[in-house]
Amino acid sequence: MATALPCFDDAPLIAADVARGVARLFWQHDLVALCEVPLGNGRRADIMALDGKGCITIVEIKVSRADLRGDAKWPEYLDYCDRFCWAVPAGFALEPFDEEHFRPDCAGLIVADRYGAEMLRQPTHRPMPGARRKVETLRFGRRAAQRLLGSLDPGLAGLD
Repeated sequence: MATALPCFDDAPLIAADVARGVARLFWQHDLVALCEVPLGNGRRADIMALDGKGCITIVEIKVSRADLRGDAKWPEYLDYCDRFCWAVPAGFALEPFDEEHFRPDCAGLIVADRYGAEMLRQPTHRPMPGARRKVETLRFGRRAAQRLLGSLDPGLAGLD
């Protein structure tokens, strides 16, 4: 049986565990997720998920306080999703996520491990413009198909 392409190959194992837990949570709520998804602005979302109505959620995973404090690029993800969430491993200090810089007014907060996750704060739904949604949904579908083909035929894996 073919397996999916690995996520977070160049990251600490804990980031992959958090991604797996978030994907499981989303699956339970009818969202399908891809990890490490390039965006139209050149950035890469840790997780992008699509629900049955076409709503796009982006999740940024943080595994350390230094990782969180050193990330100045995350606001650039907001134009590429309807909902944005932070995801952290269990035991992560959550106080920073209440600071204005980390947008508690709109950003959700998820705590996860490799077996599952809990949504501590729901993200605000901020609808994307229709044209952007169409482009990002198409890119999501094509990327998912490319990854599936790569898992079925390793010679095509370079497509992703």
